[in-house]
Amino acid sequence: MNPMCFPKPAPGSCPMLPGSAMDSATKDEMQPSLPPGSSCPGPEWPEQERAEQLARGAALKWASGIFYRPEQLARLGQYRSREVQRTCSLEARIKSVVQSYLEGVKTGVWQLAQAFEAVQGTREALDQAHGLLQGMVEATETLKPLREQVAQHKQLQVLSQLLPRLRAVPAAVAHTRTLIGAQRLLEAYVCLRELEQLQEETWAPLGGLELPVFEGLGPLAEALGQAVEAAAGVAGQLAREDPALLVAAVRVAEVDARHTTSLELPPRDWRRRCLQALQEGLERTHFGTPLLLEPGALAGWLEALRVALPAELATAEALVAPCCPPHYKVVRLWAHTLHSGLRRCLQQLLEGPKLGAADAFALLHWTLHVYLGPEMMGSLELGPEADVSQLEPLLTPENIEQLEAMFVTQIQVNVAQWLQKALDGEVAEWNREQEPGTDSSGFYHSPLPAIVLQILEENIRVTSLVSESLQRRVHGMALSELGTFLRSFSDALIRFSRDHIRGEAMAPHYVPYLLATLNCQSALSSSLSVLQPDGAGSGDLALVEAGLDELQRRICRLVLEELLAELQPLFEALPSRRWLSSPELLDDVCERTVRFCQDFRRVRNPAVQLLLAEAERTVVLQYLRALMQGRLVCRGADERIQAAQRLQNDAAQLRELFLGLGLEESVQCAPVLLSLRDLLNLRDPMLLGLEVAGLRQKFPDVSEDHVSALLDLRGDVSREQRLAALSSLQAGPQPSLSAGQRALFSLVPVPTPALSSCLPSGPCA
Repeated sequence: MNPMCFPKPAPGSCPMLPGSAMDSATKDEMQPSLPPGSSCPGPEWPEQERAEQLARGAALKWASGIFYRPEQLARLGQYRSREVQRTCSLEARIKSVVQSYLEGVKTGVWQLAQAFEAVQGTREALDQAHGLLQGMVEATETLKPLREQVAQHKQLQVLSQLLPRLRAVPAAVAHTRTLIGAQRLLEAYVCLRELEQLQEETWAPLGGLELPVFEGLGPLAEALGQAVEAAAGVAGQLAREDPALLVAAVRVAEVDARHTTSLELPPRDWRRRCLQALQEGLERTHFGTPLLLEPGALAGWLEALRVALPAELATAEALVAPCCPPHYKVVRLWAHTLHSGLRRCLQQLLEGPKLGAADAFALLHWTLHVYLGPEMMGSLELGPEADVSQLEPLLTPENIEQLEAMFVTQIQVNVAQWLQKALDGEVAEWNREQEPGTDSSGFYHSPLPAIVLQILEENIRVTSLVSESLQRRVHGMALSELGTFLRSFSDALIRFSRDHIRGEAMAPHYVPYLLATLNCQSALSSSLSVLQPDGAGSGDLALVEAGLDELQRRICRLVLEELLAELQPLFEALPSRRWLSSPELLDDVCERTVRFCQDFRRVRNPAVQLLLAEAERTVVLQYLRALMQGRLVCRGADERIQAAQRLQNDAAQLRELFLGLGLEESVQCAPVLLSLRDLLNLRDPMLLGLEVAGLRQKFPDVSEDHVSALLDLRGDVSREQRLAALSSLQAGPQPSLSAGQRALFSLVPVPTPALSSCLPSGPCA
């Protein structure tokens, strides 16, 4: 900034300081003067005040920069004059703007005055119009009686013109009622329409006024509508006896459906009422009476429906349909109505008292097979409109489930009673004086298996006529009841055996009847497949087969217990000195066994093989039990040789005995005696360990007690040799029973051995 000189101060004036006095004087000169007594108003808004402060600050900053040096004060006058000129210019411009604004305000005030004068004129005009209108209203009120007189004159004019016809209305109403009573429906409807037309002609001119003479038209129309409904309700009967009346009723309903009226009356809707009457009459004819049937009578009612419903549809197609318009679709209407009525009737039947098994079966078979079959609704004699295959089923899945459960529950009770009755009859035969009956092949025979299978198979077979689900249910029920029957059969055998053993009820032919029951078991087992319907899983028979196997084992056990009771006294003398020297003891055993088993020939295969195998096993077990009792100790080599020879001969004798009875050699247990013979026949006791080890390999269930008892039978084994032989049982891996090999020695008890014969790890250690 160039230095500027400030002008010298006037004489007597204070010098101006750059930062204070100059600013104040300059500011005073730049502020506009206010009239006395006035105050400077504050800023109208905060932004204006802030802008003013910024402007003042900028001016002060500019003045401070210009007059900072004293030499620049000389030019102060120039700046003052220039600012004065600028101020004058601004004031002139402001005055021009204010003058322009004042002129605009003056123009607006003049326009407002003009508008006010126009509004005043309009208000005066409106007041004059309101006065005129008020006068017209008062004049109109004076004309009201005249208008009423005119209206009455018009009504009287109409009444005078219609008076002859109005006088005839009561007679026409009475005549129409007579026509309705005579079932001349078309003529009655024509008369009714004429009366209603006359009512319409008087209704509008009279301004909606209802004349008392027409008060009977409403009941008259309702009477005609009821006559139409009554005729439609017996459409089937009228189609055969008086089709003209049915046609007249339908035509009245159709004509009235196309009729429109200006009267403010509710619609009669005779077409809907006619169709509804057709349906209700049809349902009332076949399903109107509550169904209260005696047990077992449902099948007769269903058979009557099987004949009646197709006949009803044929009547509708041949007689009723020609009497009705095509859009009525009479045959379809008949089919749907009969179907819905029957469905509702069956639902009510299921909600009533519980149905019996026969009724539940008849209802299931009829609804699932007969109703839609060719014998009834699927008959070829009926037209395609009568097809009900697209309608909802008569019975819902829940209804079918309910009926099936109901049938199975009741038939299960019946089957249980029948089976128990058959079992009671069989048990009553067991104490008879004569032997069981035989069939043509000489085998013991009982009708019990045939009765049981016939009861169960017949129920399973019959249910196949209804549905697979019911057949599966009854099949499961039959197998369940058969399992229960087998348990009852087994319990009856136990009671029979217990009473026989106790002597409470001695059966003269105890064993033959046991053998007859074994044939019963075989017959049931071999015929079990007849209870298996096509598609049923074989796993369903597993429990029954297990029950049959258990029954077979129980019968065999009872038979063998009787054999054992006869043989035990004979084995009391074996082994002995007499046994060493003579085969008489075993001969008695064989003779008694043959005599006991002679009835086995009346048992069918494969049960006879099982029975012979168990008998042979029982004899061998008793033989081993006798050997293990320690009743004989060989006193020398000769007796050991005799004992070994006796074992060999006895094994051969038992083998021949059961071969003669028909038992296969491969299943016999007698060869165990040959292994014992080798143990007795061994001359060097030091080799007993090898022989015992070989015996253990053949018969894994042989124990130390069994070996110790056999060594006692030899009579020449020292304590050291015994310990060495018994220790061979512990050497090497322990063998186990092979597949199909049955335990033998583990079923033979042995007396507790002396302490001297026990190993340190033995059972008595």
